[in-house]
Amino acid sequence: MTLTTEPTDVVLIGGGIMSATLGALIKLLQPDWSITIYETLAGVALESSNPWNNAGTGHAALCELNYMPQAKDGSVESSKAVAINEQFQVSRQLWSYLIEHGLIAAPETFINATPHMTFVSGEANVDYLRKRYEALRAEPLFDGIEFSDDPRVIYGWSPLLIRDRAKSEVVAATRVAAGTDVDFGSLTKQLFEYLTSNGADLLTGRKVTGLKKQKDGTWNVAVRQLVGGTRATINARFVFVGAGGGALHLLQKSGISEAKGFGGFPISGEFLRTDNPSVVREHQAKVYGKAAVGAPPMSVPHLDRRVVDGESSLLFGPYAGFSPKFLKSGSWLDLPRSIRPGNIGPMLAVARDNFDLLKYLVSELFASRSKKLEALREFMPTAEAKDWYLITAGQRVQVMKRDAERGGVLQFGTEVITAADGSIAGLLGASPGASTAVPIMLDLIGRCFPQQYSSWLPLLKKMIPSLGTPLNDDPKEAKKTLAETAKVLDISV
Repeated sequence: MTLTTEPTDVVLIGGGIMSATLGALIKLLQPDWSITIYETLAGVALESSNPWNNAGTGHAALCELNYMPQAKDGSVESSKAVAINEQFQVSRQLWSYLIEHGLIAAPETFINATPHMTFVSGEANVDYLRKRYEALRAEPLFDGIEFSDDPRVIYGWSPLLIRDRAKSEVVAATRVAAGTDVDFGSLTKQLFEYLTSNGADLLTGRKVTGLKKQKDGTWNVAVRQLVGGTRATINARFVFVGAGGGALHLLQKSGISEAKGFGGFPISGEFLRTDNPSVVREHQAKVYGKAAVGAPPMSVPHLDRRVVDGESSLLFGPYAGFSPKFLKSGSWLDLPRSIRPGNIGPMLAVARDNFDLLKYLVSELFASRSKKLEALREFMPTAEAKDWYLITAGQRVQVMKRDAERGGVLQFGTEVITAADGSIAGLLGASPGASTAVPIMLDLIGRCFPQQYSSWLPLLKKMIPSLGTPLNDDPKEAKKTLAETAKVLDISV
């Protein structure tokens, strides 16, 4: 039996950090709007926003080399890294506002000071890292970045990187003491708690099965309750599809022209994890290296300190693999069901142009546990098998889209898809993802609610003082903002 529920102003599909962030912003800006959230699983933050499904949290381009690739002439350019850092500062400002106004819990429940490091070996890589350091040290948002090719200095930063390493090995590292570790699972839950305590409806165990636009510009959202099978239809003025890997299917079902030509390339993976206190206490940092040839940016190896529920662990990985599922809890038919006449061409073009990636994924699929431990020992020579165990990472779906020159391209960033009338929007892609959720959702708000945006701007400026003004262009303002948010978030160093 199909039941028709009362209409709502906003429907959010998916219980992750993106829906939580957008919902919180809308509730702050327009408290009288009704909001309904649907999540397929039994709770929120159980897919990509779960802290154990991702290790690269707190992305600010402080240590991630893929934001500053080396050009053919050997040069490096910092604009993309600066842009990512700018976006993270926007997120930090909103979180600070929420804490100061008592809307979410104490900062230590989701964010902790954790230095960000980059570690490389070999003459060529050391030379590249030095160039990267020289380019970044002049940028105000990277103030305080350190470089060393002295093993004794690096040992002081993180002993596990150097202990038992061959003395003849040429190594170098950079370090930013002001880095952070963010538990987006905890933050997501707190944002939804704020929403539900202020009138929003959060309905879990509900799967959105259809989206149909009405003549008046609103949307009928078809929903099925997984236990019992009860079906309902809710009418919404605005719909956000923040369902992670499940977003592509729903956007395709909506029929909007803006979603045509998009495909998804799913990548799965694993991490090695240790909770051994004697190991964990010697590595108080996030350390990124260089990706293997042909590896996607999201597979850059990193040895990360994670703080979840007040307990510290170390994760190393990711070890990439392949699964046709678009969600960790998804269906083996997700990939074939996503194929449409409009995206076959782009998908075939991506397959043609990314043979190295396919070769890399196959090699990762068949890598033994001992092979995975070898990769860990490139970072941590003293790693012992008994201290580490494998955990399954979250599923990532990289965007495939049309390209005029090549037919199709594989994109490793995020893609916001918005209907021309702004009545529906969705998010595809991954990195840098959660860390830049706030600026991504602010951009979406500007696109989808242009009539209201000007009236919302004064409050937005109170929440995010730097909104619309690049901090990196003003060293004094950058230093002030970094210090203010660090104090509120209790991450001062």
